[in-house]
Amino acid sequence: MHLEFIDSLIFLAYCALILGIGLYVSRDKKGHQKNAEDYFLASKALPWWAIGASLIAANISAEQFVGMSGSGFAIGLAIASYEWMAAITLLIVGKFFLPIFIKKGIYTIPEFVEKRFSTNLKTILAIFWICLFVFVNLTSVMYLGARTLDTVIGEGDGALMMYSIIGLGLFAAAYSLYGGLSAVAWTDVVQVVLLIVGGLITSYLALEHVSPNGNVLDGLAHIYKVVPEKFSMIISKGEIITPDGKDAWWDLPGLAVLIGGMWVANVYYWGFNQYIIQRTLAAKSLDESQKGIVFAAFLKMIIPLIVVIPGIVAFVLNADPSGDLSTATVDPSFINKEGAIINDNAYPWLIKSFVPAGLKGLVLAALAAAIVSSLASMLNSTATIFTMDIYRPYINKNATDKQTVSVGRITAAVALVVAMLIAPLLGNLGQAFQFIQEYTGLVSPGILAVFLSGLFVKRATNNGAIWGVIASIPIALYFKVAPNGWSSSALFVNIPFLDQMMFTAVLSFLIIMAISLYESKVADVKGIPLDKELFKTSPVFNIGATIVLLLCTILYVVFW
Repeated sequence: MHLEFIDSLIFLAYCALILGIGLYVSRDKKGHQKNAEDYFLASKALPWWAIGASLIAANISAEQFVGMSGSGFAIGLAIASYEWMAAITLLIVGKFFLPIFIKKGIYTIPEFVEKRFSTNLKTILAIFWICLFVFVNLTSVMYLGARTLDTVIGEGDGALMMYSIIGLGLFAAAYSLYGGLSAVAWTDVVQVVLLIVGGLITSYLALEHVSPNGNVLDGLAHIYKVVPEKFSMIISKGEIITPDGKDAWWDLPGLAVLIGGMWVANVYYWGFNQYIIQRTLAAKSLDESQKGIVFAAFLKMIIPLIVVIPGIVAFVLNADPSGDLSTATVDPSFINKEGAIINDNAYPWLIKSFVPAGLKGLVLAALAAAIVSSLASMLNSTATIFTMDIYRPYINKNATDKQTVSVGRITAAVALVVAMLIAPLLGNLGQAFQFIQEYTGLVSPGILAVFLSGLFVKRATNNGAIWGVIASIPIALYFKVAPNGWSSSALFVNIPFLDQMMFTAVLSFLIIMAISLYESKVADVKGIPLDKELFKTSPVFNIGATIVLLLCTILYVVFW
């Protein structure tokens, strides 16, 4: 299938608009050459609405549109916990983490580690993050985006995969490498409007099609009636078996989602992930940054409507009248060469099957916006960490602003090329969203333990933090190997990966505390003095946070 002329025109207009905005805001103003603050922190001039929009644009990518829709297809609304609990996490970050980060005046998250602990630990974590961005985040987003374009525009046979990977990568690079965070953040304002509008269009059309009488609300009622188990937020063991035969409890282990490892994933991602937190550090002020956080939390509340509900609709449309799905009922495009069902084909299939000419170009532009904005953010943050935490301290301590910015651009270009080469090798990931969470989960618990101890425990020492983060890897791998064939051994335990993350984080934190207490009976000299005044927030933040918390409570009560 090829795009109609009108769809191609709309898609090209989107590309031209984003490139135009990106290059316009990237230009060097008369008599002012870009310095490090301009390039990496957008001159610290971002208003709240740009911060909130950019946070969501950086976060929402093919990982959500394709991966989370695939998990909606396989598991149901329970996967929305990543979004709704993220809204609460954003509020925690805004109230308790941002005041400290902004007070410290940092460029990067590893830089905070240096100020609180040591240069050695900063370097360890900087290398961790660069590897994670390049080998997991960039590659998976690029692969998922390319596979979607191959399915929607091509025949789904992989013929367009490499062309799509190159195209998406070069598009993201075209403005982000030159303009830095300014170009990324200001284009994100347009991208987030596109991705939400385009996502809502797909959801609307899908619900309209599944409805017995063409009414969207009736469509929601119909899918709830056919597959009520898909609307369970707290999954019991054996309650939902995914199309590939896996018990969904292993991905989302019941009540542990609310009180366990989901917090590790979310607090790490929203609080200590460079490509997310970087735009909050670029705010005009702390108050402006916190307003942006609340705005992002509100946007988070509606994301499941555009990424999870379409997956459930795709499941119902491919199931028999009783809600059972098999290779006999599902569309052939969902079957891979081995005869298994590809959950992540849900969103591309909906676009290809039900979005008409004229709107398809807009929906594809929305999908491209989600992918490209995330790629641009990851490239910029990879460049920021390498340049500020490795190049400047170790390679060229006297680097000029011009040299610093040039190295940032070169770093982003190299990261992009490496990710382009690796992306085609990912193959069939099954549920890509779960893949990304699991492999990020190998390093995130230890990093989270380091930051929480650094922020809130004055007696936490450098040696404790170093040994804690190093020990977290073998601890995480200990839990990881059990589901891969060693579970028969009494030495290993087989538990869901969210529980693995929680235990790894707790054990890492205990190691940090044990070594810190052994080393010193007094507060570390680099410990952060905390007082109530530091954590005071404006009435706007407080009111917005209260509304978000009430909405989350209502949603969990209704869909428990």
